[in-house]
Amino acid sequence: MRITKHEHAALTLEKQGRKLIIDPGSFTTPLPDTANVAALVITHEHPDHWTADHIDRLVAANPGLPIYAPEGVKNAAPGYDITVVAPGDTVDVEPFRLRFFGGRHAVIHESIPVIDNVGVLVDDTFYYPGDSYAPPKGHDVAVLAAPVGAPWLKIGDAMDFVLAVKPRQVFATHDMTLSVAGKEMGRARLKWSAEQHGGDLVVLEPGDALEL
Repeated sequence: MRITKHEHAALTLEKQGRKLIIDPGSFTTPLPDTANVAALVITHEHPDHWTADHIDRLVAANPGLPIYAPEGVKNAAPGYDITVVAPGDTVDVEPFRLRFFGGRHAVIHESIPVIDNVGVLVDDTFYYPGDSYAPPKGHDVAVLAAPVGAPWLKIGDAMDFVLAVKPRQVFATHDMTLSVAGKEMGRARLKWSAEQHGGDLVVLEPGDALEL
């Protein structure tokens, strides 16, 4: 499986000639290749994780495209055919198997409502938590995409998340709110955390990919 990082939180996973797209939002430029997409996963309703423009491009290139998201996204995007998923659900969409975890967005502030959020485990090897630090309990993770910059995020929590998941490889995502120096600092903290259990950090810039 090939994992490509795009701007901010957007990801493309490729396997057997098919793609899985995750969280293309308002900080993400139009994806370069929208053919052969098996499914779209949106972890929650905030616009930095989905936009109508991104969905429209993907659906136009892939008629009948399955879209999986929590209830909050379905309510925020009533014009789209969205299949609601929740923690504990498993979905097979060839050639990918998706398992969903978590359920709630990390707290930003007591004045801001906490919304639905799901993390997604792909093929029992790759995990991305959306805007949360909910671990995929009971599963060993080969590659972890770990949020590193957000209004809700404290770097110590990001480090604890990597320590809890114990991935073999980790890369930083959800990072468009950071300066270059901020990204480097966050990556250094994730690297230390991964190394405590024998893992390592992979540095991915938008457009870079790794093979799993």
